[in-house]
Amino acid sequence: MRVGVVDIGTNSTRLLVADVANGAVRELDRRSQVTRLGDGVDASGRLGEAPVARVVATLSAYVEAMDAASVPADARIAVLTSAVRDAANGVAFAADVCERFGLDARILTGDEEARLTFLGATHDRDPSAPTPLLVFDIGGGSTELVLGPDGDGNPTFHVSTQAGVVRQTERHIHHDPPEPRELQELAAEMRALVEAAVPAPIRASAADAVGVAGTPTSLAAIVQELEPYDPAKVHGARLDLSQCELLLARLAQMPLAERRRVRGLHPDRAATIVPGVVILIELLRAFELDRFEVSEHDLLYGAALDRARR
Repeated sequence: MRVGVVDIGTNSTRLLVADVANGAVRELDRRSQVTRLGDGVDASGRLGEAPVARVVATLSAYVEAMDAASVPADARIAVLTSAVRDAANGVAFAADVCERFGLDARILTGDEEARLTFLGATHDRDPSAPTPLLVFDIGGGSTELVLGPDGDGNPTFHVSTQAGVVRQTERHIHHDPPEPRELQELAAEMRALVEAAVPAPIRASAADAVGVAGTPTSLAAIVQELEPYDPAKVHGARLDLSQCELLLARLAQMPLAERRRVRGLHPDRAATIVPGVVILIELLRAFELDRFEVSEHDLLYGAALDRARR
């Protein structure tokens, strides 16, 4: 069946139009726009007018793309994540998205987001690959950590943590470029969050990791100096912890204007890439892993597969 999935996240709003059949996803159109819906939510508890306007403008273009691809009306869905979950006006915003754009809009719980992310990241993975597998999704307002699979291919452990590139930028980064103290405080907070959320035996059990979303894919593009961005070269790339540490040292000493010019990094992600790399590094350290695989198959894929199954 043909489906259109919109992921309205804290940092970006993304679209996937795909044909899904027999557990396989064939992309027809995929887009991403940094809309920063979560700007100010951590402090105010509400979605702001300007961020909402950015998302609405992006959704208008995405609906046109679904129209052009002849996506059936009952196969157009929107999944809304951390910023909308946390905002006092999030339910009203989701209802407006449904009414204005004809999307089946659903605010995901952290558990639902983790399950769909794991489904997307593992649906076509080699069954002989090492397990337990850690799938991590560093979002704008939350980071999902999922381990598995069990005998039926489902997660055995999952948790959604209140750490993301927008949330942690607003909490910790107040200078350009960031001061070492700010990065140290961010790293300490991330370590504490993971240690509190994931029992030590589960952290120690992870045999391999897959990273999805903007931070891992951006790092893979930077390492390969990809311009323009090439999903085929990003998907399946493997990065070492030492590479991530070197990239952090390089990016953290640059002012924002210079980071916007880094080959392989989309300018819109320059403002949050440093906190993202800090979060990623602390995750790998907490799970005692020295490398991970980058995947282009994430929540969008999981939501598309889930809708086709239902």
